[in-house]
Amino acid sequence: MDSVNYDEIAATYDRRYAVDPLDGVAVALERLAADLGAQRILEIGCGTGRWLDSLASRPGSVFGIDASMGMLRRARERDKGLQLVCGRAERLPLAEGRFDLLFVVNALHHFDERERFVRRAWELLRPGGALAIVGFDPHSHRDWYIYQYFDGTYALDVARMPALATLRGWLGEAGFGDVEQREVARVDLQRRGREILDDPFLQKEGTSELALLSDEAYRAGLSRIRSAIAAAEQDGKQATFTARIDFVMTAGRR
Repeated sequence: MDSVNYDEIAATYDRRYAVDPLDGVAVALERLAADLGAQRILEIGCGTGRWLDSLASRPGSVFGIDASMGMLRRARERDKGLQLVCGRAERLPLAEGRFDLLFVVNALHHFDERERFVRRAWELLRPGGALAIVGFDPHSHRDWYIYQYFDGTYALDVARMPALATLRGWLGEAGFGDVEQREVARVDLQRRGREILDDPFLQKEGTSELALLSDEAYRAGLSRIRSAIAAAEQDGKQATFTARIDFVMTAGRR
């Protein structure tokens, strides 16, 4: 389990969507819900309700669970009608066979027992229901300036984020059928020179990779970035900082 305090960063969490709102994720979730005719939808690790909000206009009931009360308060401010519960993914206090769609977006790596969660999700779904997990696979690429300049961040993600093949296997072993994986959104970012210093993801609490670093390790990474900027400027150039992150939805049906 990581130790990011999401109560503390809840107020600024949504700034990341100013860089890229990841609209493809919302579209993919909406299409899946429509294909299922989903009447009862649950997001685990719902945070500030960014994705629940895109589904709230559907007929039926939309629920969200998160371990942070601070994030849930933000979600409630976004949509007063959301049905929200504070709880952890591996110990969902819910009746079995109750939901048509369970989904997780960029949160699986925060769960204590990821494979156990997948098995629990199968129990909570009605026959014909689906689990959808959206995230990225650092095992397949490492083109993100965070990995390049901040020691330990790549190893952290490889340790806590399952490879796509592993995730597919977990769903199959839990009993899910028709498991498919497809890209639903892509961040293709390029920052030049000092503009990188204003990137929301570069702030200490801008992403969990940096939030989990010690203050000393974070400052060291910033120093490397500033050194790269200065070295390029001495040559009359601008340093280039890139990120390409492919978000993939892994979905299976009970």
